[in-house]
Amino acid sequence: MTQTTLNFIVVGASFALYFGIAFWARAASTSEFYAAGRGVNPIVNGMATAADWMSAASFISMAGLIAFVGYNNSLFLMGWTGGYVLMAMLLAPYLRKFGKFTVPEFVGDRYYSNAARVVAVICLIVISVTYVIGQMRGAGIAFSRFLEIDIDAGLYTAGLVVFVYAVLGGMKGITYTQVAQYCVLIIAYTIPAIFISLNLTGNPIPGLGLFSTMAEGQAGAGQHLLVTLDGLLTDLGFREYTATTNPWLMALYTLSLMIGTAGLPHVIIRFFTVPKVADARTSAGWALVFIALLYLTAPAVGAMARLNITTTMWPAGIEGEAVAVDELPDWFETWQVTGLLGVEDKNGDGRIQYYNDANPDMAELAAERGWEGNELVTFNRDILVLANPEIAQLPGWVIALIAAGGIAAALSTAAGLLLAISSAISHDLIKSVFKPDISEKGELLAARISMAVAICVAVYLGLNPPGFAAQVVALAFGLAAATLFPTLMMGIFSKRMNSAGAIAGMLAGLISTCLYLFLFLGWFFIPGTATLDSSQYLFGIPPTHFGPIGAVFNFAAAFLVSRATSAPPEHIQALVESVRYPRGAGAAVDH
Repeated sequence: MTQTTLNFIVVGASFALYFGIAFWARAASTSEFYAAGRGVNPIVNGMATAADWMSAASFISMAGLIAFVGYNNSLFLMGWTGGYVLMAMLLAPYLRKFGKFTVPEFVGDRYYSNAARVVAVICLIVISVTYVIGQMRGAGIAFSRFLEIDIDAGLYTAGLVVFVYAVLGGMKGITYTQVAQYCVLIIAYTIPAIFISLNLTGNPIPGLGLFSTMAEGQAGAGQHLLVTLDGLLTDLGFREYTATTNPWLMALYTLSLMIGTAGLPHVIIRFFTVPKVADARTSAGWALVFIALLYLTAPAVGAMARLNITTTMWPAGIEGEAVAVDELPDWFETWQVTGLLGVEDKNGDGRIQYYNDANPDMAELAAERGWEGNELVTFNRDILVLANPEIAQLPGWVIALIAAGGIAAALSTAAGLLLAISSAISHDLIKSVFKPDISEKGELLAARISMAVAICVAVYLGLNPPGFAAQVVALAFGLAAATLFPTLMMGIFSKRMNSAGAIAGMLAGLISTCLYLFLFLGWFFIPGTATLDSSQYLFGIPPTHFGPIGAVFNFAAAFLVSRATSAPPEHIQALVESVRYPRGAGAAVDH
């Protein structure tokens, strides 16, 4: 059986499972579409939340970024995990106590203003659309390689699959589909990691293998894996894998990811699906457990993949010869078809020299050996995890399994984001603002239509993303950190915060952050429209790190405006007081 046939069988079986679950759990009411009827078991919800969370960025892109940057990018792990702790402690139980369907609904009711609700919807759409670009791109990459189709065709295929099960099932269908997707993706991620760890270090636990010594027969046998990797990379002119750079920027980026996580609308709405307030906190705890299974493995996957790539290009180390063009492994040829991997024999010596040609210290060695530049000219970091089983020459069924896992990771989060968008449009705009008398059937139809439109927009933007999947997702975290997180925090813990302050804060955070992103990454992420370049960063802060700065603008504007205007009505202050105590009744009531 060929690898392509095996891929089709495994991926097709996973699709059949998702479609079957979506049909079985299809939503028949708005309560089921928006919140799964509030009847999801906390453990099940924790697993679904983990799948919703562990997107293409976590599964496909994060290990790739860690592999090519090293220790510095461990901040993704710290920020994203820490954000869940913030969410569990500061937001989830209180928002569940409020008893609503969506984040903009909380904002609209808490701040007694349809204007605040509309601004929250705008923030949610900007965040979710930015986030979903990375998911659709990741799904397109997975489809393009393993179904051997063009990446654009892969994106269209991903959009069609999400359309079928998300539009049909709503939150109820998505919840149980995400449970299945979690099982697929965690198995797909850990099995190759175990094989690779055993092969390189003899240790079957990847997290421990990362700190173990190299096995007999491997380059650097008897030496610690990270020491071996550091030596190989420095020989090739790259920075040490374990080196750190600017601690201030690392701290800022970690903070952006943390508070951005706590403000993500598609994750927050998952806690509206459980029966009781206590279940919201329990769900967050279980989600952390399920997420940890992947996040404790990711650093090892990144380091071991970088080691495998380096030794593939230099089988005998830099003192020997680089790999010959006609000796490149089969996985090179299959990935080159996607356009995400490419080599060029610049000096015509029949070999592919991989080194850091931007490092002036390598110039003398390059001239001495006749090298004319790095000849591994394209290596998209988003392919690393998907290519890992092939790089390590693992069995075909493992390759097929990771294909299904990568697709599951991207589609599970894309579905959650699209549901957040459709809920905001149908429930918070159409139902709450423009057409309050709409029937439940009409609202459900509007939700499905708006989700279909959102899928089309996501596919279009995924064709030309502003960065790698994890980088695009980081932009969404910055937007969430600057807009919704401060507004939710102040809505729960400040009785004095009024509607004028909330609106001013959200607009200050949204406008300042979007302006910073568009100036450096292109207006509305359209290629070629950037006004400034990286040499002009404000205090050296990249766009991905700007979330906390936007949050400061949000808090400051909200505080100043709220103090300059009248306090909220007494019944709103009483409502905030009741929401602060998550124990007790299942929902807060507007007295």
